[in-house]
Amino acid sequence: MDLKLAGKTALITGGSRGLGRYSAIALASEGCNVSICGRGEEDLKKTETDLKALGIQVASIQCDVTTEAGTSKAYEQTKQLLGPIDILINNVGGHIGRDFDSADDKSWDHTFQLNLFSAIRLIRLCLPEMKTRSWGRILNISSIYGREYGGGMTYMTSKASLIAFSKHLAIQLAKTGVTVNTIAPGSIAFYGGSWQRFQDEKSTTEVDDFIANNLPMGKFGWPEPIGSLVAFLASEHAGLITGTAINVDGGQSKSLI
Repeated sequence: MDLKLAGKTALITGGSRGLGRYSAIALASEGCNVSICGRGEEDLKKTETDLKALGIQVASIQCDVTTEAGTSKAYEQTKQLLGPIDILINNVGGHIGRDFDSADDKSWDHTFQLNLFSAIRLIRLCLPEMKTRSWGRILNISSIYGREYGGGMTYMTSKASLIAFSKHLAIQLAKTGVTVNTIAPGSIAFYGGSWQRFQDEKSTTEVDDFIANNLPMGKFGWPEPIGSLVAFLASEHAGLITGTAINVDGGQSKSLI
């Protein structure tokens, strides 16, 4: 299937590693030019090299998108190096503070800056040109724990907020040619990720118990399906899909909605 992404430009936050990296590779494999941003120079350079090997134009931008200066740098340098942004993937995420007693104001602020406000700021920058061209794709990476109970309190609350924001924005933009969707991964293991660390650091019994109690497929998820879904939702073929939150979790989530 030709996704008709050749020559388009995508900006991916947290694009140097993990799900962002796999999303970048999936888009680049379809001929999409890709800008990745992240805080670590080494990971950025490695992913930049891998993407260039696919024959597309690449920009790698070292910045912290939890700050206004960082989001502005990601946006401006992408435009300068690759041109107007057609596809925005808000992938960066994480949290501080697992429960109410351990989460102070700084923890809440940091987690919301990372999971929600970085996305809002970048959308605010990219959206006017998307609306002018009557075409754009905004994809926000949330979590199944933004759709149902699970994970840390700050993480769950901020990811649920991201889904709610995305739904509201999608309806507002429905007539403009710009779509907005969220992807909600389950327990996806990849090098350097939290679920890989969980398997490396916990006892075999703890890992086996988690798998038996939470993962119907009997194993952790893997990142390539996330990248494939990102590429599809960013394509011409997904023009009727907006305002959705799509789980990619091997049946892990329990909610009916």
